[in-house]
Amino acid sequence: MSSDSDVSPVARPRLRSLLFVPGTRTDWLPKAAAAGADAVILDLEDAVAHSGRASARDQVAEAVARAAPRSPALFVRVNPLDDWSAAEELRAVARPGLSGIVLPKVSGPLDVRHADRLLSWCEREHGLPQGQFALVPLLETAPALRKAYDCAAAARRVAYPGAITGAGGDVERAVGYRWSPQGNETHALRSRVLLDVRAAGAAHPVAGLWTRVGDLDGLRAFAEQNRALGYTGMMAIHPSHVPVLNEVFSPSPAELARAARLIAAVEEAQDRGEGAVTFEGEMVDEAMATTARAVLEAESRRTA
Repeated sequence: MSSDSDVSPVARPRLRSLLFVPGTRTDWLPKAAAAGADAVILDLEDAVAHSGRASARDQVAEAVARAAPRSPALFVRVNPLDDWSAAEELRAVARPGLSGIVLPKVSGPLDVRHADRLLSWCEREHGLPQGQFALVPLLETAPALRKAYDCAAAARRVAYPGAITGAGGDVERAVGYRWSPQGNETHALRSRVLLDVRAAGAAHPVAGLWTRVGDLDGLRAFAEQNRALGYTGMMAIHPSHVPVLNEVFSPSPAELARAARLIAAVEEAQDRGEGAVTFEGEMVDEAMATTARAVLEAESRRTA
């Protein structure tokens, strides 16, 4: 079997919205798709009672086997890989049709490497390319948050890492903050984790969660804060959240038009032998044009 160092990184799509669906309610998948979610996470952890895990595992495995190749991408949150039954759960769902595994309660890079090896075995078992399955480590413990860079760099299949700082959840308990809708108490944490995972090569860091189902204004404000920090998407717990997230984490038509004008202005200046130019009241140069091209290219890939 190939080692992780032998596997080329797989280009992963940008995901603006990743919607959780209980593993016991795979019949809700059409509703999630209708909401416009870029990805769906079938949850076998917190959303399933211990007594129902075997039945939910079989139900989720069947849903994965039936999954269409197009969006939404299909992920499964398994239980922490600390016993044989959890490893069997991962093996049951890691099959063609799956985009990736969401791994909860990560304590450090060793957990990530362990999951990476198990996923490599599953890929070999099904004749899939090494690195096919993405691995989304949830940094829900204080040690994992402190080692965010190491966790994100532990395997090439790691994708969409970030700080998940919902109200009353594992991270609040681990860190001890008092959650507020404004997010002031986690702003520094989300910023530091973002820098760590970006430095590790994460192209599409994802944040979350917003647990107030009916408060779409609060969701929008929190999503815009995460977008301003540099996150490219968020996890969600309700279909009504998806349109808000998709809008916030997409460039507006005005932003796309401005990017195109900026590129044209810089290129015209370069044709005149000038390195910088005043554009709509700002001084811009090739660095800004490169950023604008990246925005246009990313949106073009997403809508292709």
